[in-house]
Amino acid sequence: MLDKRQFYIDGAWVDPAAPHDLDVIDPTTEEPCAVISLGAQADTDRAVAAAKAAFPSWSATPPAERLAHVEKVLEVYKRRNDDIAAAMTAEMGAPTDMSREDQAGSGSFHIETFISSFKDFEFIRPLGDHAPTSMVAWEPIGVIGLITPWNWPMNQVTLKVIPAILAGNTVVLKPSEIAPLSSMVFAEVLDEAGLPKGVFNLVNGDGQGVGTQLSIHPDVDMISFTGSTRAGIAITKAAADTVKKVALELGGKGANLVFADADDKAVERGARHCFYNSGQSCNAPTRMFVQRPVYEKAVETARRVAEETAVASAHEPGAHIGPVVSKQQWDKIQDLIQKGIDEGARLVAGGPGLPEGVNRGYFVRPTVFADVTNDMTIARQEIFGPVLSIIPFDTEDEALAAANDTIYGLTNYVQTQDGARRNRLARQLRSGMVEMNGVSRGRGSAFGGVKASGRAREGGVWGIEEFMDSKQISGWDKDA
Repeated sequence: MLDKRQFYIDGAWVDPAAPHDLDVIDPTTEEPCAVISLGAQADTDRAVAAAKAAFPSWSATPPAERLAHVEKVLEVYKRRNDDIAAAMTAEMGAPTDMSREDQAGSGSFHIETFISSFKDFEFIRPLGDHAPTSMVAWEPIGVIGLITPWNWPMNQVTLKVIPAILAGNTVVLKPSEIAPLSSMVFAEVLDEAGLPKGVFNLVNGDGQGVGTQLSIHPDVDMISFTGSTRAGIAITKAAADTVKKVALELGGKGANLVFADADDKAVERGARHCFYNSGQSCNAPTRMFVQRPVYEKAVETARRVAEETAVASAHEPGAHIGPVVSKQQWDKIQDLIQKGIDEGARLVAGGPGLPEGVNRGYFVRPTVFADVTNDMTIARQEIFGPVLSIIPFDTEDEALAAANDTIYGLTNYVQTQDGARRNRLARQLRSGMVEMNGVSRGRGSAFGGVKASGRAREGGVWGIEEFMDSKQISGWDKDA
């Protein structure tokens, strides 16, 4: 079992002030794979103090020099890709191949994208021809507290750490205590890359401990959080007294509108996306609305996809899904599957219990419900497991109203060959992102939502601006 009871503070691995150990559980085996320490107030204070002390010099560092540091980070990250992937397989159950290519791969993808976006970033921009001496300056905020989740660890860590430090901020990262190991490897990456002391700091802890301590800390100027809507609300309230900036990327309940003229792969594509990462993605299309003429065919296709989706150990290679992250998460998913049955949805595939032939690990059967109504619990709550709800509709207006009838607003999906309909729905769906006909967001697009999904914008130039303040300047001398 790995011993990971140190924190990375002010450029060094240090022992915690008051050790409080926690086992990290491998969800495939249900056995501990590492032990970490949870931070105390003294650890948080020490990390924040290091970040605060480093801010003046780091924020004054020329942008080209900050960029060079991040380019070195990318070089080391790529070399450590498999170590990062192995950590995620152990800590949160992403299968080996998926962890290496997608989970760890998302980190290098985001670092590369931020490098590209930063090269063209204008720190001082003219307001416009109408005001020749008015300028807009983009400046770092200060000390940033970053709180990241367990479901896509490196995706979220790189979406926060990299733009924050490129912008000139210093950071304290609190990764999920459920899946902290990959972030500790990431700290090793930044250390090897030679990032100046205090620019990046890592303290492990839980939400009630280090998470709250960062949220209320008077020397933390911003909190960037990804996780549940419940936790996001609590962080916002905790941060209010210090009037710090709070950026939230929260849950989702994505609607996937499948019209009768959708392409032949639309339903299969949507079901596979729902089951991917064992359903543990906030942008998963978990509500599939299908136009009635093709409804029963869609149900049959989704059933087939669920039955073809293999479930196996995260430590084995192959294109299967692994376990969900924890016993608590498994229990929640089981309760919601049973709720779907009790409320009258038609169980088409999967259902409660472990998959056939499995006697340990937090594995969930890929599950499909048909004849779901939008007021059922499984259509309202974010399940965060491989559970698809299929809902029939007749008209475009009916589908639009049902899709928007949710507290969430992260990603919605549209499947139709009618270009005018796609464009119309893209503007009318209440979400931060809309993907249509299987076309993914372009490199540099911002990831984020509206409503109870939060309003953060992560990725590309928007992700850099997220960690900056704009300053309005008048009387600027263009000739100086």
